Amino acid sequence: MKKSIIAFLPLTFLFASCSTNDTNQENRTTEDSQTADNTEVLAENLEVPWSIEKDEDTFYMTEREGTIVQLEDGDLNRQQVHLDEDVSTAAEAGLLGFVLSPDFSQTNEAFAYYTYENEEEQFNRIVRLQLSEDQWQETEVLLDQIPSGSYHQGGRLKIGPDNNLYATTGDATEPSSAQDTDSLGGKILRLSLDGTIPEDNPMENSYVYSYGHRNSQGITWSEDGQMYASEHGDDANDEVNLIEAGENYGWPEIEGEEEQEDMVAPLFTSGEDETWAPSGATYHDESLYVAALRGSAVLEFDLENNEVQTLVSDFGRIRDTYVEDDDLYFITNNLDGRGNGRDNDDRLVRINLTE
Repeated sequence: MKKSIIAFLPLTFLFASCSTNDTNQENRTTEDSQTADNTEVLAENLEVPWSIEKDEDTFYMTEREGTIVQLEDGDLNRQQVHLDEDVSTAAEAGLLGFVLSPDFSQTNEAFAYYTYENEEEQFNRIVRLQLSEDQWQETEVLLDQIPSGSYHQGGRLKIGPDNNLYATTGDATEPSSAQDTDSLGGKILRLSLDGTIPEDNPMENSYVYSYGHRNSQGITWSEDGQMYASEHGDDANDEVNLIEAGENYGWPEIEGEEEQEDMVAPLFTSGEDETWAPSGATYHDESLYVAALRGSAVLEFDLENNEVQTLVSDFGRIRDTYVEDDDLYFITNNLDGRGNGRDNDDRLVRINLTE
């Protein structure tokens, strides 16, 4: 039986519970919420941003309705994105994951994950984008017909230390798909940057890197190349997992503190009574910094001491995090239909981790 150290850590700022379809659940900030003195709002009036990328001093952030915001020298420029299919407006869908190509400064290329609907069905796809004259154009489809449903789109894209493209996919409200290794739903996928299947993927002729995921929305790597992922549970039981190639992370057979032979237990779980609804994740100095939507916070998971604490929690729903040097950046999602919008939401915020 594969086991990991599981942390069951009650967090006073969190509240239960998260249903499978929690559209009508409202986000709240509790009396324990905190604003660090060293936070700085860098951008306001974003339209439900989903991913943060940065090239030198310029930020790029996807917005779910199908635009990319460029922030340079304090100036916000909303760039149009021309996609081959219309972006879906279904719940949790839209223009989601986004990552700049490693040679972006030479090619102006990036990769994106978006939801679309045709006359018959709804799918997610991974595409290559090209920036030209302040507009983005879809130039190539790398992977198509990733399952999509009413909820659970997954959507996070990252380029790993092995220079491959990783994508999280949700179970699209079909839990059994997460255990079906022939399905792309409920997985973490691994692609070469040209869209082909890497020869050393754990399953022959398959994009599947790990499986048994309900709705993972955050992936990151430590300095030594270890991969971590955040995952939404069903009615709480949210998880942070240590990801290894070819392993089964249990959904829908197990979740949270449950264990079963040949299934991997999480490093951290919120347990049955708390809800994080974790999204984007990033690694820095032996800690994971994870955006928490229902938890209304950036959570810090100390990997060395197996502890979790709240870094900041006075900005509402948090969708993604990004670290550069000792600065952590995060974006809010108070206008996504599940939060309480405030003046000038949504926002990009910086916090210095050393002050």
